[in-house]
Amino acid sequence: MNQTVIQGYADAAGDLIRRYEAISCAEMYTVVAHLFPKKGGRLIDLGAGTGRDAAWFAARGFEVVAVEPVAEFRSAGVSLHRSKRIAWLNDKLPDMTLTLQNGETFDIVLLSGVWQHLDTEQRRIAMPNLAALTKPGGLVIMSLRHGPSAPERPCFPIPVDATIELAAANGLELVFREAAQSIQVQNRAAGVTWTWLAFTPSS
Repeated sequence: MNQTVIQGYADAAGDLIRRYEAISCAEMYTVVAHLFPKKGGRLIDLGAGTGRDAAWFAARGFEVVAVEPVAEFRSAGVSLHRSKRIAWLNDKLPDMTLTLQNGETFDIVLLSGVWQHLDTEQRRIAMPNLAALTKPGGLVIMSLRHGPSAPERPCFPIPVDATIELAAANGLELVFREAAQSIQVQNRAAGVTWTWLAFTPSS
């Protein structure tokens, strides 16, 4: 993720924090809710934003590593969502140097509303790192954003089939694919849609 995107989020943090915190996780994850283990587990949230999702998963029994490069979001997350089940980390895609140094693997590797900020080369770098973070039998769950973006937070087109092919080339097998509308009225009106994908390491 380039510095322009990170700075764009930092500059708009005041407004975005309010918007993000108003979103219902239960509604947002309806499409993939059946994929999450009911008993909890280890989950890493890449691009965790304000920690809204991390807190939601922590309340459901997950131990969460919340990875977020925008300092304003991390600060808000620590303040708004105090939980012993959430560990915050200042790191970013595609390299995730600090994240990978820890040597941990996870039951769920989550990228919600993040992949669109990586260009083709950054995605090529990131995908093997996602695979490295995933336990055998675990899942990479990602949402792919389609449609216009704010100019200060540029998005790149995401060909769904190309994403699936890139995952397969890195040992990740597709187990779920479904299109969904945006749950944010503002984005829906602008023509934003999503595709949810889930992968598991090939046996």
